[in-house]
Amino acid sequence: MYLTIIRRPVGLHKVSHADLVMSKYRKTYPMKKHHFFAGIAALSTLAAGAYVVDAQMMTRHYRLHAQHGGHGMGHDEHTMPGLRGANTTDAETAEMQTLFRNFTLIEREVSNLENGIYTVTTTSDPDTFNALVSHVTGMIARVEANDDPQVIIQSPTLDVFFMRGENIETEIEVIENGIAVTQTSSDQELVAALHRHAAEVSDMVDRGMQAVHERMMN
Repeated sequence: MYLTIIRRPVGLHKVSHADLVMSKYRKTYPMKKHHFFAGIAALSTLAAGAYVVDAQMMTRHYRLHAQHGGHGMGHDEHTMPGLRGANTTDAETAEMQTLFRNFTLIEREVSNLENGIYTVTTTSDPDTFNALVSHVTGMIARVEANDDPQVIIQSPTLDVFFMRGENIETEIEVIENGIAVTQTSSDQELVAALHRHAAEVSDMVDRGMQAVHERMMN
């Protein structure tokens, strides 16, 4: 994977927190290539998850029962247990909880390219901004490291990213009130997955956890 991170200290939040996130991100997941520029990219991807088979190889029926069954855990909009995973940290789960609780504060634009996606995600809320930047950079780092978080409600669309993430080129820019990401690939299966996941993420930004519940029931 070829990764470019572009930082620009502009806007309400001055991206000071984002700089700390980037520093932690690089330390935890050293990239094959690093380039830091001041400039403009215009894209982002909110890598909130949808649904895949986790490390315990739970079947879809079993997981749906766990989320929507007698304990009602899947509908707990406060703790959101479905955002936990076999390979997630407490901080990562907390970031996703913030993004889902504050989905009405997030705006997102997506352009599908012939070879990938061009998106931008923004928010005027500082806490949501912090969670957004940390989540996006962290999940992209996981893709490059083939380090699947195995979130309970994670989308099966993400499977191919964690298997062949080295074939995705990524550019990230922390912009005013948000984050911009472009991801491209010469692998048409990955391109199709990028388009599909971008649409899934946009649906979650529009409708929050309801979008996840509906997708899991289909």
